[in-house]
Order: sequence, then structure tokens, then C-alpha cells
Amino acid sequence: MPFKKLPGVLSLTRGLMITDAVFENQLKGSQRSPVEVTRHGIRGTQNIAEKFTEVSNIQQTETAKLDPEAQGMVVSFGISFLDLKDVLFACASSKGGKDDVAAYRLALQDFIKRAKTSEGLQEIGRRFARNIANGRWLWRNRQLAESIEVTVMRDGETCASFQALNVPITHFNDYTDDETVLGRLIAQSITGEFSSRLTVEARIDFGISGALEVFPSQNYVERKPAGFARPLYYVRSGESRKRSSNADDLDIRVMGQAALRDQKVSNALRTFDTWYPSFADHGQPIAVEPNGANLGTQRFFREGAASAFKIALRLDELDPNSDDGMFMVSALMRGGVYSGSKE
Repeated sequence: MPFKKLPGVLSLTRGLMITDAVFENQLKGSQRSPVEVTRHGIRGTQNIAEKFTEVSNIQQTETAKLDPEAQGMVVSFGISFLDLKDVLFACASSKGGKDDVAAYRLALQDFIKRAKTSEGLQEIGRRFARNIANGRWLWRNRQLAESIEVTVMRDGETCASFQALNVPITHFNDYTDDETVLGRLIAQSITGEFSSRLTVEARIDFGISGALEVFPSQNYVERKPAGFARPLYYVRSGESRKRSSNADDLDIRVMGQAALRDQKVSNALRTFDTWYPSFADHGQPIAVEPNGANLGTQRFFREGAASAFKIALRLDELDPNSDDGMFMVSALMRGGVYSGSKE
């Protein structure tokens, strides 16, 4: 029988350990250099549907551009997967609660044990592999590319390579041999057979060379200063450049090396939920999220019985090879707080 409610304290740690994806200029030969995020002034024009007295829109903004000598860009990140049995962080009764914690913990452990030997988990590994291969994690930079070569290395040796723009991005059928091999490697990490620490690298050819604008993650700023347009994400602090000896007279300020946040890369890699109820109508995979939250459409695709919170109540009877079972395994890997309400 399904559980009536989830334990008062139930939290899961993330099953993906992942780094930021850093941007580098591909120069002549094998030379590389960091792609810089720079802060500078700009005089634009007003472009929102309100009446203004000024046509000009003078702003401070941040931009990431390739080096003038760049022939392309390289983006790379590292990733490894946690043994599925280790994702449970806490499972306890809420203060003063009477949750049947012991029974739920056993049900969760039993579901994980069944999942480890399932074809459903192998499919999840292949779906991760496809989203690595197709370069979905490059986001807007993928749309600008003329060609992308994705290479996956394990312990310094290449284990798979892909022409990313030839790998499907809307479905998870007809896997190639390299996708299958990589998927099996990922599944073996999830089952705890052995640990694989992978390095993923994309070499992007934009079809033109020179100082082309590229797109790292953007930062959210709650109280953005007046006249400041767009903050970008970067790692490794840069240095200010100026033409005069006056420290306040700056033409451009180098903030650091452009990068995609690990959360943004992770979101792209787990964008393989085609098991939600309205997939046939929507036609696009969404990121694995407990309620199917999707920023692009501002919708929740998993409400009511389709949410991870409801599916988690029936772990005792859940088949890890079923659509709900594969979604639940993926949700466990995503991590998060699933605590039930207090009595």
C-alpha cells in the first residue's frame, strides 16, 4: 500500500558532482587563452513599450567576446556520479511527529536496490550520455555554432567523441555505439560498480574568426545599480585596464574568465524527462524536476499524481523500468528536500 505521507525530514544529496564549464579561446595550433568577461559602457537605444523623453540608453554592461585572433572556442567541465545508495542525506520524523520512518527508509533502500539492476537505470545512463554528446549544455552557444566536436575523457584518455550537431536533441531513440558505451560507463558509476571521473570538452567552430560575442551564465542581482544592464558569471578575477594614470578613468575592466555555472550545465544534462503526462502535446524533453518546473514555458508539467512527491509515496510498488520509476530514479539523483508536512 502507498505511504500516507512522506517523512517529516527527508532530504537527498545531489548524485551529480559537476564543475563550472569554463570558456577558452582556441588560438592557432593548440594554443588557448581564457575568454574574458569585461565590464564597459555602452550607448544603446530604448526598446521597451513605454514613452521616454530620451532615445539613448546609456548603460554599464558586461560582455564576453573571443580574442581577435581566436579561431573558435573550447568549453570544458568535469563530472562524476555518486553511488545511488548514497543519495539519502536525512530521513527522520519531524519534531513531535509520528512518521513511519523506518518503513519508509526500508522502502527507499529496496527501490534503490531494484533500480541498480534495472534496464531503466541503463536508459538513464544513455540519456545522460546523449545530453553530453549533443552539446545541449552549451545553451545559446550551441545555436550559434557551425560545428561542435564533443570529446569525453576518462583518466586522461578519450573514451568517446561526437559531432554534437548530428546528435538528436528532442528524442532519446537510436543511440550510437559511442553513446551506448558512455551510457554504460555512467550507469556503472551510478550503481557503484566503479567510480568514473569524466572530463567533457567541446570545440566549437562558429564559422567565423575574431572577437565574436559568446554567452556564459548571467548573474541575478536583486538590487541592480541604476544604469547597469547585465552581469555575467566568471571565474578567476581579472585586472582593470586603463589608458590614463587616473585610477577612476577606466575604459574597460576585465572581470575574469567566462563560464557556465555548474547548475546550468546540470540542468541541461538532466533535460531528458519525456515521461511527464503531456509530453505527447508539448513534444519537448524537460529537465527532471519534482514538479516539472520549466522556466521557458513558465509551467509546471508535473502536478498532482505526476509529481515526485506523490510518486515517492508508492516506492514499495514502483517498477524502476516504468516511466514513473525512471523519473523517480532521476529525481533521486537530482537531490532535494522531499519532507512531508507535520501532523
